[in-house]
Amino acid sequence: MTYVVIVILAVVLGWGVLTYNRLVRLRVRSEASWRDIDTQLKRRWDLIPSLVEVVKGYAAHEQETFQKVTAARTRAVDAPNLREQAHAEDALKSALRALYFVAEDYPQLKANENFLELSQALEEVEDAVQRSRRYYNAVVRDLNNAVETFPSRIIARWFRFGTREYYLLPGEEGREPPRVGWR
Repeated sequence: MTYVVIVILAVVLGWGVLTYNRLVRLRVRSEASWRDIDTQLKRRWDLIPSLVEVVKGYAAHEQETFQKVTAARTRAVDAPNLREQAHAEDALKSALRALYFVAEDYPQLKANENFLELSQALEEVEDAVQRSRRYYNAVVRDLNNAVETFPSRIIARWFRFGTREYYLLPGEEGREPPRVGWR
């Protein structure tokens, strides 16, 4: 009888340790994947002033566009949380689109080697941001599932593991998933 109790306690303790370690790994992966997004965004923010300077050389009279890009970049860099960062990044993308529209009016600029290299680098960073964002959201999904589902919820609450916020683009917060079924 005491052996059965000891075995049951060992199994429960083993399960608790494994669950705790899984939650820790997920939390660390979510933090690391957020840092990956942050790194890619910093790369983008570092490219933008160079791109603006190249375009300025050809279109100095487009001062309002340059100011909008600079202001949007500053808001993105200074955003205090995920939600505000997503909104700031959306505004920055719009400002960059306006900058590219300015470039469309200057064929010499579009052929400029610096402009082409910076545009290509910015496009590569955009792709990396999207990949990092998808990975982050997948890790957050796994963490949130582990924190919210039984029986791992017991360990999560006991050791104060919490859910994390997804990196959502503006407008995604209010979207509902499509309904599937008989209704």
